[in-house]
Amino acid sequence: MLDTLIRETGENPTHAVIWLHGLGADATDFVPVIPMLGLTCPTRFIFPNAPVQPVTVNGGMAMPSWYDIYEMQIERKIDRAGIQASADAIAALIDEQVERGIARANIFVAGFSQGGAVALYLLESGVQMAGVLALSTYSPNLDQPAPSPLANSIAVSIHHGTQDPVVPEVLGQRTQARVAALGCAVSYQTWPMAHSVLPEQLTAIGQWLNEHSR
Repeated sequence: MLDTLIRETGENPTHAVIWLHGLGADATDFVPVIPMLGLTCPTRFIFPNAPVQPVTVNGGMAMPSWYDIYEMQIERKIDRAGIQASADAIAALIDEQVERGIARANIFVAGFSQGGAVALYLLESGVQMAGVLALSTYSPNLDQPAPSPLANSIAVSIHHGTQDPVVPEVLGQRTQARVAALGCAVSYQTWPMAHSVLPEQLTAIGQWLNEHSR
């Protein structure tokens, strides 16, 4: 089980957001955004820490990473075993929230950069949830997308910076097309930023979460 940081916006949360950080960050990275979202439902935020492991593109240096990154090219080779292990760990966190009384239809998975790739991978794994929030990221799957029977019940919001030097915006566009091919209701927003998050973007994210909270 992953080490997690938990924050709640009210008593007896009815909703949950599992928020995955990016490469080299940790569970504290997105905690400050909670009050900026303006959520209307009492929500439990679960911020997991990625396991510390060597990362090939960083010279084998050990750091928090959801999976190994072999190369930075757009048509990149993916550490399939590593991303599957992380997706399984996040699926277990979803199960834990269900056991604690939160309906699957009220559980969102959000992720920034590498964390977003795990969230998108989970989307195609047949795991039932309310939605996926994918920030400055890419789909790790390069094969032909197959429509999912759960797709019409999962909302997806993709955000990308038009000046992103780490994950080029073309990858965000490809991800949007792939998610749409799965049959999901997907929204795509770009922002005048690099590989980061803007305050006005967080406002939009909060509105999206409120709109899709039942």
